[in-house]
Amino acid sequence: MNTARRIVAVGAALAATAALLTGCSASGGSSDPNTLKLWHFEGQESAMGIAWNEAIKTFEKETGAKVEFEEKSFEQIRSTASQVLNSNEAPDILEYNKGNATAGLLASQGLLSNMNDAVEKYGWDKDLAPSIATTSKYDENGIMGSGDWYGIPNYGEYVEVYYNKDMFAQYGVAVPTTYDEFEAALQTFVDNGVTPLAEAGAEYPIGQLFYQLALTKADRSFIDDYQLYKGDVDWQGPELSYAADTLKEYVDKGFISKDVTGIKAEDMGTTWMSGKAPIMVSGSWWYGRAVTEATSFDWGTFLFPGSDFAPGSGGNLWVVPENAANKDLAYKFIDITMRPEIQNLIGNNGGVPVKADAADITDPKSQELIANFNTLLDDDGLAYYPDWPTPTFYDQLVAGTQELINGTKKPNDVLTQLGDQYQSGVDDITGK
Repeated sequence: MNTARRIVAVGAALAATAALLTGCSASGGSSDPNTLKLWHFEGQESAMGIAWNEAIKTFEKETGAKVEFEEKSFEQIRSTASQVLNSNEAPDILEYNKGNATAGLLASQGLLSNMNDAVEKYGWDKDLAPSIATTSKYDENGIMGSGDWYGIPNYGEYVEVYYNKDMFAQYGVAVPTTYDEFEAALQTFVDNGVTPLAEAGAEYPIGQLFYQLALTKADRSFIDDYQLYKGDVDWQGPELSYAADTLKEYVDKGFISKDVTGIKAEDMGTTWMSGKAPIMVSGSWWYGRAVTEATSFDWGTFLFPGSDFAPGSGGNLWVVPENAANKDLAYKFIDITMRPEIQNLIGNNGGVPVKADAADITDPKSQELIANFNTLLDDDGLAYYPDWPTPTFYDQLVAGTQELINGTKKPNDVLTQLGDQYQSGVDDITGK
């Protein structure tokens, strides 16, 4: 097993928290064999929060055990996972982000339980489409797509186009079905003095748009090379060159505000949900909020035109720490979250279930959301996310796209920089 990059990645954090962990035992979870200690970071009113609360009730009723639930923030879990999961503070089960730099990293460090036996017992491998299961399995180096099962998602997510139907009607714009029509729609809004795209260059959204543009020129081989290291990635090739050139054109043509580099994801979302921009290209995770907050106009969604692929995957994973005291209870809880009644709750509250009965999804907008996701699944169209390949690539991608947008570097120079950073990170992971 290659452990060099793990030591570098967590060394500083371990040193900073060593004093806090002194004297901690090697086993975590609840000390009570009839209590399941559970962490997740979904809001209580979100689709997953609603569904998982119901799963907790079912679990307690059927097992007689109690759930000790603690809501943590995404950042709390992300920044402390390596330390906490190696201490007696670890829960029995938690929600954790998927991908090489996150779940893969913890799996390679020996901090997550191998779930192969539980997968066979409960049949979860039959519930998950191959493109979703990819993020559940990791090899000894923490690379997703093969090896052992270390996590189970019970919902999906993907990037799509949110649009303001009222603004489309006001300016005579039809829902585009091709990429040329999409660009023509953007130009129509600009011609009428409207900046069409709500975006955020200070956080993840602009990187996902960059990747989505590359995907309009990509095939599955490109995605496998980029995400799974099956081949070399040409950072000056047609996919990424097109993405960089086009993103710069979006700013030059006024499709995106020139001050986008200072805008965060929350501000992007509230801009669109308040009716100030006709289009937002972002994830299904906004859907539940849009239902409750985008109430001043009619809206809908569609898949990004001209692409067979979209950034997306199975949702975050249920993982069980290797030091968990109550693993069997954890697996029982996971299985309850896969039941149709819990899956249907996710689907009817703005989430994307992986195993819902379509006939039981009654909300029209939810039906649209799930239909788009199923289209991607049927076409093997989930392409994962652009920052996944290495632990440091999120920040590097944000910085690179900011330089591209503000013009401090030319597109090919940004691609050279990103390519070097990407390859360095991949080499650390693969040991090359």
